[in-house]
Amino acid sequence: MLATVRSATLVGVWGHPVSVEVHVADGLPGFTIVGLPDASCREARDRVRAAIVSSKLTWPPKRITVNLAPSDVPKSGAGLDLAVAVGVLVADGQLEAASIADLGVLGQLGLDGSVRPVPGALPLVDAMENSSIVVAARDSAVAELAAPERVRPVNCLKEVFEALAGTEPWPVPPVARSAPPAESEPDLSDIAGQPLARWALEVAAAGGHHLLLVGPPGAGKTMLARRLVGVLPDLSHAESLEVTRVHSAGGLALPGGLITRPPFRAPHHSSSMAALVGGGTARARPGEVSAATGGVLFLDELGEFAPSVLDALRQPLEEGMIRVARSQGMVEHPARFLLVAAMNPCPCGAGGTVGCRCAPGALARYQRRLSGPFVDRLDLVVRVDRPDPADLLDAGPSTPSAEVAERVAAVRARARERGAVSNGELSGPDLERHAPLDRAATEVLRAALAEGRLSARGLRRVRTVARTIRDLEDGGHELRAQDVLAALSLRMRLDGAGGLVHG
Repeated sequence: MLATVRSATLVGVWGHPVSVEVHVADGLPGFTIVGLPDASCREARDRVRAAIVSSKLTWPPKRITVNLAPSDVPKSGAGLDLAVAVGVLVADGQLEAASIADLGVLGQLGLDGSVRPVPGALPLVDAMENSSIVVAARDSAVAELAAPERVRPVNCLKEVFEALAGTEPWPVPPVARSAPPAESEPDLSDIAGQPLARWALEVAAAGGHHLLLVGPPGAGKTMLARRLVGVLPDLSHAESLEVTRVHSAGGLALPGGLITRPPFRAPHHSSSMAALVGGGTARARPGEVSAATGGVLFLDELGEFAPSVLDALRQPLEEGMIRVARSQGMVEHPARFLLVAAMNPCPCGAGGTVGCRCAPGALARYQRRLSGPFVDRLDLVVRVDRPDPADLLDAGPSTPSAEVAERVAAVRARARERGAVSNGELSGPDLERHAPLDRAATEVLRAALAEGRLSARGLRRVRTVARTIRDLEDGGHELRAQDVLAALSLRMRLDGAGGLVHG
């Protein structure tokens, strides 16, 4: 007898519908799974057999063949376990075929028959258009974000069997737990001094501009970077769904269900390329750049990252997405993040000044770790020096994050009126329409281009930063020379000797 159960599998951050076809026939007992399953998916034959027996149900001593259609889509993980088990019970005649009509099934089975959660419950449920979808009880809160009123949460295979057989009703959904209180984000008022760096941080947040902080150890670069997310506005509903989808597909914790605040990701400098941009051998998992979508990606000790890893960021910095190609196909992951990075000016941190212990060759090698095309994609490059003792000991309270966040939200609202999430996304005709230059500003940029201080890409980025600076001041339409000069002052160039020069 043949049974077909609808389910789904993950490809990147997206769910793809899968038809689990189960054929049970007389013959030498065996269990075969076909249809491009990976190793964990093939192991379902052992988990399903043990789960059915542990649930006091009958395991058919027959020839069982499972086909995962379509056969050209790789299947990964254990999320198809429950669908296979239900298919075996229907194909063996223990359940009526009509009981699974228009039913979606998703879940991993334990050897004791328990139904366990699976990574990517949100995109997987979103890919199924069935009137009812069976999921693990622990996945119900996330699943209901994609399919409200259609989710049937269960704790074990026995509950599924009894509900489909009509002997018991579907289990009552668990009471939704209130989201845990959000952790307080670090506040800008903790930063003493550093007026230029604080201003650059506000400009970066308001306009969505990528920022690099360069300075000696102890200058406060990491403290500044970790406070950037606290001045960003809440995510819109569409952004929240996108970010939650990525975190669900990546197996990241979703303690409060829908993510409403911009995420903050800070991978270690030893991270591999696959960990940062996504990939892997089994399936193209989302990397840190995708997990930071809608929020901040912080790369501390930027000069210690492998050059090849940093150059892999050039596409997502430019396009807001990442394409991961593998022999079995290519997937696209969202990667629209705000990059903030911090680095010492040289290996010892002194930056070529008095007390620097770095040889000229070591300085040159350190600076070459950042390629020109990568640095050209950074909107703001700012020097951060150690604060004065008076700022640390005698200064009063500085501006809190809440006050800065109000100004950032106002600039972001103007950007949305222009049809962009932030000013950093303006380009081409949008710049001509929303960031026109007066005569003096045009001459300043012409001189910078003639001197080789700006590329064509750098020109666009300077104009977007100038647009943000003008929005923070008074929101005037035309960009002035002072706006352009301010933007250029926030775009320093690494001079190859451990310092910065105006760019």
